[in-house]
Amino acid sequence: MALPQEIVTVDAILFDLDGTLIDSTPGVISAWKTFAEEYKLGSHLPIVQKTHGRRLADTLKDETICNIQDKKLLDSEILRFEDLVIQGNPVALEGAVELLTQLDSHDDMRTRWTIVTSASRYYATQCIPKCEIPVPASGFVTADDVSEGKPKPTPYLEGAKKLGIDAAKCLVIEDAPSGVQAGNSAGAKTLAVCTSHKREDFENCSEEIKRPTYIIDDLTRVCLNWENGKIQLTIDTRRGPDGSVIL
Repeated sequence: MALPQEIVTVDAILFDLDGTLIDSTPGVISAWKTFAEEYKLGSHLPIVQKTHGRRLADTLKDETICNIQDKKLLDSEILRFEDLVIQGNPVALEGAVELLTQLDSHDDMRTRWTIVTSASRYYATQCIPKCEIPVPASGFVTADDVSEGKPKPTPYLEGAKKLGIDAAKCLVIEDAPSGVQAGNSAGAKTLAVCTSHKREDFENCSEEIKRPTYIIDDLTRVCLNWENGKIQLTIDTRRGPDGSVIL
């Protein structure tokens, strides 16, 4: 059994974006409702859950979803979908601004974190400032920067490379099982936040995905310090009274 508080020491932190740092749920639901109607996919809500955490290019190309194989049309539909999400007015999740500001304002820690998102660079450059969260000093990794998306390890390996740090010395913070799988496969420690999925979804992960190293309710459960050239996190893994999720 995990202790109520865990002390974790890593060289760097790799954050997912949607569902981890920002809540874009209203826009995502609206976008999938529109696409489900146009592509005759039936109810949009199962698709929201099924596709969360994956690259939009991969989900729109999926033969069981929109089956868009034409490259020009795919690029156009990605842009249209992401614009619909942005129109839904994403906001920073509780604890995200405070945590990132603490990292970004520290001379040593500000180069030891980045964002690794399944969204496009267009979307990230729109949403990060819109949600008033700091832009990583080293830049960020988007779907446009990798040949394979989550749950493959490629995005988090690229994020670690951007910081010049071995992925095995990083902590990946994610809200989706596919992202946790990507982090685990990259060899990193993984921290799941229960914002878009229930705690049980992470506690009962399949053998392929593997359970995250740590599970918390949200980012208010994390405290940071700089100790001996590394980031030290104190993580409160206790379950909160509210078991609700944002999706």
